Amino acid sequence: MSVGELAGLLVAVFWAVLVTLLAVVLVRLSRVLKEATVLVAAVTEQAVPLLTDAGAAVRSANEQLERVDEITANVQDAAANANALSSTVAATLGGPLVKVAAFSYGVRKAVAKQQGTLTVPTQPTEREELARLIRAEVRAATAPRGGLLARVRRAVRG
Repeated sequence: MSVGELAGLLVAVFWAVLVTLLAVVLVRLSRVLKEATVLVAAVTEQAVPLLTDAGAAVRSANEQLERVDEITANVQDAAANANALSSTVAATLGGPLVKVAAFSYGVRKAVAKQQGTLTVPTQPTEREELARLIRAEVRAATAPRGGLLARVRRAVRG
């Protein structure tokens, strides 16, 4: 055997080994691609129902949010009505109650003066309460009639 034939034989063996290795790599690659195809198909089969369920969940959440918006608007209306009602009650009953308290205080004072046992409130809390009642009465008497409270009363009355 000559050197050329030996070199040709080595090249042929090298190419045979190379082709065998490439064939093994291609077979493994084809298996990987088949498994990837199966995996993609399985994911696609499972993803479509999941996306459908997610869409349904989003629609349901939107419906619930719309209901919550309606409830919030109703609660705001109820709170505004309750606020207007409490303002009206405070305005209609507050003034007369202050007047009754001031009147009863005046009656007590007059009776005490007539009996000769006039006593000025000695407790700071009594004096503060009396001062608070007087200030409330003055505020009620000098309050503008066309203000916010009057508008709320008109709105509540209709």
